[in-house]
Order: sequence, then structure tokens, then C-alpha cells
Amino acid sequence: MKASAFLYPWDVLGDPDAPARIADLGVRQVTLASAYHSTRALTPHHPGHRIVTAEHAAVLYPPDEPHWQGRELRPYRAGAWAPGDAYGEAAASLAAAGLDVHSWVVLAHNSRLGAEHPETSVVNAYGDRYPWAPCIAQPRVRAHLVALAAEAAARPGTGGTELESCGWYGLAHLHGHDKIAGVALDGTAEYLMSLCFCASCERGYGEVGLEAGGLRVRVRGALEPVWRGGAVGASGAELLADTLEFRTRAARELQEAAVAAVRERGGPGFQVLLHADPRPERCGANAGVDAGHVLGVADGVVVPCAGGPELLAPFAALGSSGVLAANLTVVSGMGGRPGELAGDAARVAALGATELRLYHAGLASGADLEAVRRAGVLG
Repeated sequence: MKASAFLYPWDVLGDPDAPARIADLGVRQVTLASAYHSTRALTPHHPGHRIVTAEHAAVLYPPDEPHWQGRELRPYRAGAWAPGDAYGEAAASLAAAGLDVHSWVVLAHNSRLGAEHPETSVVNAYGDRYPWAPCIAQPRVRAHLVALAAEAAARPGTGGTELESCGWYGLAHLHGHDKIAGVALDGTAEYLMSLCFCASCERGYGEVGLEAGGLRVRVRGALEPVWRGGAVGASGAELLADTLEFRTRAARELQEAAVAAVRERGGPGFQVLLHADPRPERCGANAGVDAGHVLGVADGVVVPCAGGPELLAPFAALGSSGVLAANLTVVSGMGGRPGELAGDAARVAALGATELRLYHAGLASGADLEAVRRAGVLG
């Protein structure tokens, strides 16, 4: 079964053994980060370091100045964690080991953008801004993300791309020192806390017959029982249904524009996949999508399966000829099951998966990587 392993450029640069170590897993492809959010990452195999701190969201290559000329919103260059053309150098080393390289592009997740341009961020029903979450309904934000997708995806020596966070981002962030788990939020409550009330979104709600001021009051009312330790109010499901039309439309517009821009720059045969969740209300790295729509836009999807393969079913039921890649975590310390990879691969294949994604070959221990090799199911 064809598989691709996720990697960061810093997993490869300065480690001459990295390409062979990845190729020995049995994978044919690497999904290599070219635009990524801030992170603190372990590098258990690197001869020169053990921790890399990416201080802010950045492109991991030199941005093309003519591409960004006249644009107010621009990508940020990486610092010492990915200097120069880190992506290009790492991609060349991996290709020399016989591996295909596809880019990994994070779009609507950028804390530095929100800090420097706070008006671009999602703002919730209480007036709190989420600086890590650019509002995709704002035309200039969407234009920025589309331009970023095109440049970061179609790098030299790259045969395709995977677009992460190509949709709404919301409350959940995996932020350093997060302190938001004091009150349990179910899926509906998290959705309501992820609704945006910036000027663009308020206009969008109006277009589907929702008055923004009244909507804000309704959202707060539905959430009030949650803060007292109870469940979201009975109106929560109604609010979800009422707002989803506008939010789905905004996500579709971004996805259609981003894929079109990448294809134009990448040329014929350049593959475009989206990290996706078949529940349209979902926010985050695996953006909620309309399954039928997204498979008519992109060449396929990458679906999170670490918690089980169930999310594959809505995509598989459509009978699309596109790629349906199951994303499996192989880092034991992050809840992965590398020792069960053979069985997990069989289960996702039975539900329609055509490929595997392994998260994350640069973070996994030697024992985890050895378990992946022993599984013998990759190609």
C-alpha cells in the first residue's frame, strides 16, 4: 500500500543518514513541510540537536518577492530553525535517496499573523480574538492564503502537495501552555466557541438571514449551561444548523481558490490533496468539508484515523477515483500504534483507503521506526 511519511526539513538538514533511514521504512514518498506553524519539536535521531523551536509560523524557503509585491499580508521567513531554502535542500536530499517529495502546507493557522494584524483573526461571540486562527471569510485573508498555497505547494522538485488547515480554524489550538480544559466542551460547544463575529462574518450571517447581534446573544445563551458544568443548551444544535450554510460556503470558496491556484502554478499532473474531516462543522488542521464537494475539487483527501477509521466511510461511500489517504500516528509517545500498523493498515484498506500517511517519521523513536519497518505493509 503506497505510504508517505511526514517530515520537517530540520529532520533532514545536517543529518546525512536521514534520507536512507526514511527510505528503509518502505515508504515511497515524503510529505515535507514547506509552510508550517510555530512548534517545539523533538528530533530523536539528529546528530546535532534534540529540540527544534520554530518560534512562529513561517515559510521554510525564500519567498518570491514578485509573487508578494503589493500585498499587505505576506508570509514570514523562518529563523535559525530553517534557514535559507531549508525545504529545497531537504527535498533534494530525499529525492537523491529515491523518495518522491510532496509539500506539506499549513494555511489558516498563524499566530504571528494574528498578533501583527489582529483584525484578521476569528473573534468569538464574547469578543475574544483567536490570533492563531485567521478568519477565512475575510477577502484579504482568503487572498493571502490562496497566494501562500500556490507558492508553498509548488516548490521545485515537488510532485504534489497536501494542504492542511484549508478551512476554518477555531478554539482548539494545541497552543503551548493551553489552559482551556477546565470546562469540558463537546463538539457542539466547541463549534459555538469557534464561530466568528468579525465584520465579514456578520455580513455573511446576514446573507443567510441571521442578524449578527441576535445570533451572538443566542450563542452565549446556549453556552451558559456549559460554564456552570452542564451540557450545551437545547438551541445548540439549531445554532449549528443555522450558521453552517455560511461557514461551509466560505470554506468551499477557500478550498476551490487554493486548489485552482496550486494547480495553475504546479502545472499538469501536480497532485493536490486536502487534510479533511467529513463533518463540515469541524475546525482545525483537518478542516471540515462537504465530502462530495471536496472530492470534486481536489485530487483526494488525507483523513485522520488515529482514533479509528470511521471518518473514511463518508468519502469511500462516494466511490471517487481520487486518493483516500488514511493518516495514522506512528509515534507511541503521541498515542500512536506503530506495533499495530499492519492491522490498522488492513482495517483502513477494508474501509476504502487507497494510501497511508505516517505521522511523523521525524518525531518517532528508533523503536517506533523499527516497528514500522517490521510491519512490511508500506510501498
